[in-house]
Amino acid sequence: MAPPSPEARDDHPLTQIASAFAGAHAVQGVSALGNGNINSTYLVAREGAEPFVLQKLNTTVFPEPQRVMHNLLIVSKHVEGRLQGEGAGGRWVLPKVLKSRSGEPWLKEGEAFWRAISFVPATTTLDALATPGQAREVGYGLGRFHELVHDLPCEQLADTLEGFHITPGYLAQYQAICSEPSRQPSEQEAWAHRFVAQRAPWANVLERAKATGELPLRPIHGDPKVNNVLLDASSGRAVALVDLDTVKPGLVHYDIGDCLRSGCNPLGEETPALDAVSFNLTLCEALLEGYGAVANRFLQPADHRYLYDAIRLLSFELGLRFFTDHLAGNVYFHTQRPGQNLDRALVQFRLTESIEAQERDIRGLLEQLQKRR
Repeated sequence: MAPPSPEARDDHPLTQIASAFAGAHAVQGVSALGNGNINSTYLVAREGAEPFVLQKLNTTVFPEPQRVMHNLLIVSKHVEGRLQGEGAGGRWVLPKVLKSRSGEPWLKEGEAFWRAISFVPATTTLDALATPGQAREVGYGLGRFHELVHDLPCEQLADTLEGFHITPGYLAQYQAICSEPSRQPSEQEAWAHRFVAQRAPWANVLERAKATGELPLRPIHGDPKVNNVLLDASSGRAVALVDLDTVKPGLVHYDIGDCLRSGCNPLGEETPALDAVSFNLTLCEALLEGYGAVANRFLQPADHRYLYDAIRLLSFELGLRFFTDHLAGNVYFHTQRPGQNLDRALVQFRLTESIEAQERDIRGLLEQLQKRR
């Protein structure tokens, strides 16, 4: 990504905050960066040095931001050691944490919590996958990250988002909302209620496998959406996985299912064309091929057995979360119009239906993935 034009005054509050991380180099400008909806992110240009990324962490989502930074530092140290051990190879970058003038890897200004990380130059991102080649690189990016951190002991990481991706917990929240007095459901709401009820007995499939020891905890990214994979601007190859605030112990299945859910729905989460929502098998095959090229080094037979369940579950889970928030009055997901969270839920439920309708084909692709081990 090319740095945007710097626009800032020396007395601007953002410039003053950025200066705390700029070392001996004068800040030339601070510009908004990306389109994330959790943290506030800026690109800082400085004289005589590479730009860096400045972020204000959302302390509502992350009430203990020091724990987020703890995880980021642990992962950075581990990945750096792995990359040094591998020696020369393809380009892979993990952004580095920068220290503030106090020596801490963060800065607190009142209630605000700021941190800075290095900028990865000559890269680009995608908001949606258009070709199998793009899908293959996104899959490779996630697989490369998993392969680099799979041997990092989870005991070293804090659980910064307790309950994240635990579908039975989201189901319990939904059921609690449904137990409260409410108005007569609309036709779409009634359909969604039936949809959830039909799948509720199966919603604990991954947590049950985790509890019995079939699936082990490993470090996960937590939010491996398409635009968190940085691609080399010249070659198009994946070179980094960013936005590491959600790194924590979990099941790699959460990441795999979420990446496929987001990457293989060409119409996106906000489409009004419900009848056209579908899970794209061509993109799925390419993404799995890219992922397996590196992840098959550590995936075990039990991991493979639950991959279809993960793909199906993560779309259902997000739909359940959207629907619950709609029923609760839109208290978690930001909305711009009435009924938006219900519409989002219906998209994910339609995507789940498409995945279920193609179960045989998806399982066939997953068998091919396992055979390449």
